[in-house]
Amino acid sequence: MPNALTWLFLAALGAATVTRLWLAARQIRHVSTHRDAVPASFADSIPLAAHQKAADYTAAKTRLGIIGLLIDVALVLGFTIGGGLEALSRGWAHAFAPGSLTHGAALLLSLFFIQSIVSLPVELYRTFVIENRFGFNRMTVRLFFVDLLKKTLVALVLGVPLLLAVLWLMEKMGRYWWFYVWIVLTAFGLALQVIAPALILPLFNKFTPITDGELAGRVAALLQRCGFKSRGLYKMDGSKRSNHGNAFFAGIGAGKRIVLFDTLIDRLKPSEAEAVLAHELGHYKLHHVVKMIAVSAAASFLGLWILGQLIDEPWFYAGLGSETRSTAAALALFILIAGEFTYFLQPLIALYSRKNEFEADAYAKGHADAKDLVHALVKLYKDNASTLTPDPLHSAFYDSHPPPALRIARLEVQ
Repeated sequence: MPNALTWLFLAALGAATVTRLWLAARQIRHVSTHRDAVPASFADSIPLAAHQKAADYTAAKTRLGIIGLLIDVALVLGFTIGGGLEALSRGWAHAFAPGSLTHGAALLLSLFFIQSIVSLPVELYRTFVIENRFGFNRMTVRLFFVDLLKKTLVALVLGVPLLLAVLWLMEKMGRYWWFYVWIVLTAFGLALQVIAPALILPLFNKFTPITDGELAGRVAALLQRCGFKSRGLYKMDGSKRSNHGNAFFAGIGAGKRIVLFDTLIDRLKPSEAEAVLAHELGHYKLHHVVKMIAVSAAASFLGLWILGQLIDEPWFYAGLGSETRSTAAALALFILIAGEFTYFLQPLIALYSRKNEFEADAYAKGHADAKDLVHALVKLYKDNASTLTPDPLHSAFYDSHPPPALRIARLEVQ
């Protein structure tokens, strides 16, 4: 029976969906309008053909994103007020006792499985049509499904025990169950940061230590200047899946590893790769990683507290199309709707991330040549077909990195 929550949820979903569609339309229109002229600040470094490729690539991805969005909206509506979650709960009642841990786990796992299966065609189209069309995909169909199988197995091995622990705590820890769940989820997230570089990432890619040559020497000197310790510098065979280039730090604490895609090593000079790593190093030295972990932990604390206030309210279930009242149903419903109620916080998150990027750039300027970082970024914009002319409002909502022109301008200021 619809109640006030039903209409509030539909209003939030509608507002978020309309805004997403409007922003997507703005992005497509903006990059298409500026397709035929390279911005003046990049005119000497990026050819018109590369700029046009980036505009077309951005537009194609955005159009596919609209399809994915509509599918996601249909799923959320189907599982909530459409009664899909209730139907799943009743279906599993024939195999497991309603309200039991196994019944709850089966309910949530089947929800995640259906979402994954429904979104699979979009992912296949993105990889084998769009990425192929623009020359980025190196993934074979076989590798795609091998990766999918590995990801599924890793998710089951790690996720099922965690899910059972969460459901058990929700059942047994009384009114403050949400606090105990928060502790477990936070500890799990930190543990994953530690074990992922050594145990999970090697399941998908080969990591080769870089110990010789100019790049290794430059990185060693950079780390010494910055007082930074890591478990080493590694080359990752990212080229077996994609032609995109990237660099990142993996892990936390003493297990930190510096990872460069082989595609990035092939395209950048050693001095340019050093400057990119100085930027990434800035995130660690300025405590951006720790701060983001803290923000994430605070957000999960607040979310779990809110769920703790809702879980015993009959109107919460009734308003979202569920007759079954259980910890698993409450958790599933909350996961389904939370993103719609928090969507308009997205610009604040993106703004905070862009602030961190500017700070990391400033750190890199102090420990490497700013010109090398500018040259590296321009190469990455070109090679990754990153649009130089994003719609300002779309960028404000979604871009974790500053717009290219603004970022380069700041780096060029002495």
